[in-house]
Amino acid sequence: KLSIQIISKQVKSILGLAPVCGFQSLAVLSRGVSFSPRQVASDASFHSVSFSESDHPRVLITGGLGQLGVGLAKLLRKQFGKYNVILSDIRKPRAHVYQSGPFIFSDILDYKNLCEIVVNNRILFSNFALLSAVEEANVSLARDVNITEMHNVLDVATEHGLRLFIPSTIGAFGPMSPRNPTPDLCIQRPRTIYGVSKVHAELMGEYYHHRYGLDFRCLRYPGIISADSQPGGGTTDYAVQIFHDAVKTGNFVCNLRPDTRLPMMFIDDCLRVLSMRTYNISAMGFTPEELEQEIRRHLPDLQVAYETDPVRQAIADSWPMVFDDSNARSDWGWKHNYGLPELIQTMLNFTGSNFRMLRAN
Repeated sequence: KLSIQIISKQVKSILGLAPVCGFQSLAVLSRGVSFSPRQVASDASFHSVSFSESDHPRVLITGGLGQLGVGLAKLLRKQFGKYNVILSDIRKPRAHVYQSGPFIFSDILDYKNLCEIVVNNRILFSNFALLSAVEEANVSLARDVNITEMHNVLDVATEHGLRLFIPSTIGAFGPMSPRNPTPDLCIQRPRTIYGVSKVHAELMGEYYHHRYGLDFRCLRYPGIISADSQPGGGTTDYAVQIFHDAVKTGNFVCNLRPDTRLPMMFIDDCLRVLSMRTYNISAMGFTPEELEQEIRRHLPDLQVAYETDPVRQAIADSWPMVFDDSNARSDWGWKHNYGLPELIQTMLNFTGSNFRMLRAN
């Protein structure tokens, strides 16, 4: 597990309380001046003003019931206190989420509501996104969630002088991008609405920085593997589902070819994490077949069938095989803690424990 000292150092760097660069996964806003590109003349400019170290922040996590929100809330509540970190979503949470700390309903498609929330909270962590395969099935919804909401966040961040961090993804690259390795700066041109919306967010953040002085940062994440959340429809979600199925039934059907190599990262590394404003970061890479073989070292009776889903496979074939994160490693010392052996042991311990508890009940 990551030490609280490391997390504290990274969180404070986003707040402007420490000289260190780098943080984790979600969009971050912290307060400063109070103007908006929706309100001001075209020749205006803005500069963020950070809080003093004695001014304790409150935190709101939007889209908090997604893959990263609950884990991030747990981490930040250790830093800022249980009642200073508020989870929000448009869905009803499970009982344990209510019990763990404050939760509110929030739809950030509602610009006025988002402004009211920001007035009452000094940092906003936004995790607004659908996953790749889900988005291809509903482009209109994907456009609303991943583009319209992002515009709201950009405008509110600029209006209230906040510092903004937006997560991006391997999906921001396309079939014309170099795949092995994929550098920070290269041709992108994705062919999914998921990827198009991520490139749009990267470029709009860069534009708002140069045009309005918005303090914008972005990290491109590989596939994220989490033990305490269910797969949500992403192309890399096979690497989560296989652990659940291996423990429960010993049988798994993979929707990618066995030789499909993609970069991956365990969620604890994701939650840790600027010269440039957009960086690649990665931890490990494997194919479904390699993952199967490693899990079988622990569960030798595991049986895996491959029934390729053409939609997910086409998406995976357009994504990087290897993420070049050498700039992040050299510029601000990024280093992952979980390789494939550590990932497998952690995931099997967690899913096995949960399955035994469910069976006992």
